[in-house]
Order: sequence, then structure tokens, then C-alpha cells
Amino acid sequence: MKEISKLLDFRPDIKVIDATLRDGGLVNDFYFTDEFVKELYKANLRAGVDYMEFGYKADREMFDENKFGPCKFCDDDYIRSIVGNNETDLKIAVMADVGRCNYKQDIRERSESPIDLIRVATYLHTIPTAVDMIEDAKNKGYEVSCNIMAISNAQESDMKVALDILGKSPVDVFYIVDSFGALYPEQIARIAALYGEYAAKYGKKVGIHAHNNQQLAFANTIEAVGDGVDWLDATYSAMGRGAGNCAMELLLGFLKNPKYNVYPVIQFIDTYMSALKKDGVVWGYDLQYLMTGLLNQHPRTAIQFTKENRSDYAEFYKEIIAQD
Repeated sequence: MKEISKLLDFRPDIKVIDATLRDGGLVNDFYFTDEFVKELYKANLRAGVDYMEFGYKADREMFDENKFGPCKFCDDDYIRSIVGNNETDLKIAVMADVGRCNYKQDIRERSESPIDLIRVATYLHTIPTAVDMIEDAKNKGYEVSCNIMAISNAQESDMKVALDILGKSPVDVFYIVDSFGALYPEQIARIAALYGEYAAKYGKKVGIHAHNNQQLAFANTIEAVGDGVDWLDATYSAMGRGAGNCAMELLLGFLKNPKYNVYPVIQFIDTYMSALKKDGVVWGYDLQYLMTGLLNQHPRTAIQFTKENRSDYAEFYKEIIAQD
């Protein structure tokens, strides 16, 4: 049985990270208006959110600038155009994806940048490069977290090796990432215990980034909170790739820290997230995402199903189960 204090008491170590622009940007190619981004920044300030993730540090040699909005590349000048000198308690984060960024060139010294936190995203087989990125960012003066993706397909023995390698690096936070929305709360509890063991050994924190394929992103996140996980990702209206993420409005409504205020989130959703949906931007739970979550598959087939406006769910299930 969990300690009830971990669910009901004030936890000063908890950090809430808004990933709306980054994960949400995957469904509209990061085409957010400056007004949207500025108002999201203001909403996060008023809501007491700890970090705002602006998007990716993507490599321009790999990705065409003409096909994406500015949050795909997160230039320092662009971020400054939104936040100025950011003389607030809200910190700025970006994600650096192993193999998809030119981190040595595009991530400048922290003293020259408005960014506070570099979030390194890696698969198990790219951990050595992730460690190099972590060391590079740390040497430049940043806070650094590491998102280990697709862990629902990982062997526990491999996870232990990866956490041991990362534990010896200067990373600040290990992230549990349910990339396929395939995990259940009972599994999250066991994974959080494993991550927590290595975090305690090496003096790190643990975070969670959940996807909503089985409508469990919020449940898995609060399960993790009860298991001692402190860094929590969420997005406004659960906006994110495919089925989306843990909803910020649910998370802030649940947390007992008096610094958090859900009302500015509701206000922003009312004005801006509803408008996105009216404009035809599509995300959120649907049957095709449930199927890929059940089968522990990447949601790319479900995303394509959605783009093609298909509704033959039974046929889709037969297609993807044949790939399993």
C-alpha cells in the first residue's frame, strides 16, 4: 500500500513541465502563432508551472525550415521574442533528440541562452550518444534530463544497464517514457521502483512522460507520483502526438501544492485550445490509438489511419495485428 502522504501531502520537490508546444507540435508541424505561444507562457506563469518546453532543437540539415513552425528548431532569438529575459520563476526547456539534432553547434553556452533545461531523448541503443549530449549540455551550464523512450518494449536487464550508465553521467533526471501508451499503473509502479533505485544510488530525480492510448496517461502519472516520482509532464487539453498526453488541467487539479492554480489553464483552453480543434487540428484518444497501445506498437499506423480519415476500425485491427 502506498503512503497516503505521497498522494495527499504538499511535495515541494514536485516539478510540472508543460510539453504542449513540443509534443503538441507533432500534430500540427509546430505551427503555433506567436500570440498562442505568448499566451501559453502567461498561462503557465499564472498557473505556477515549473518548466515550459518550447519544442525541439532540430537539425536544419535534416528538417526543412519551410515545412515546420519555429518550435521545431527553438532558436534562442525566437524564444527571447516570446519571453524576453524571462525574469520569472518559470524555466524554459527544449528537447534534443539523439540523431536529429546538431547539439554541439545549435546548443549554445547557457550564459548566452534563455534556455534552462535540455531534455535529451534517446532509445536504449543510442545511450552512448545520449551521454555525450548530456555531458555537452552540462559543460555548457544547463540542467539536463534524459527521456528513455519506448521502454514498454525493453528488457529489464537492458534498463538496468542503461540506468547505471546514465547514473554515472551528470544528468539530473531520468524519465520514464510510455511512448506507445501501452503501460498500466501496476507496471508503472514496478518501473518507478527500478528507476528510483538507481536515482537514489546516484543522486538523481525521476520523471514521467505518459501517452493516452488507453486513457491511462493521467492514471499512470498519479501512480508515479504515489511512487515518489517528482518530475511530471503534461500538456494543455492533453495535446500531443496521436492519443496525446497527461492533461495539464487534470494534473494541476490533482496536485496539492498551493503554488499550482488550475484556473489559468482552463482559461487558456477555453480561448486557444478549443480554437485549435475548431481549425481542424486533431489529437486525442480514439479507437485506432487504443489498438496500437494494446499491441504495444508505435502509433505511426494509427496516425496514418487518422490522416486518411478512415473509419474501418476492424479492418485496421486486422492489419496491425498481422504486424505484431
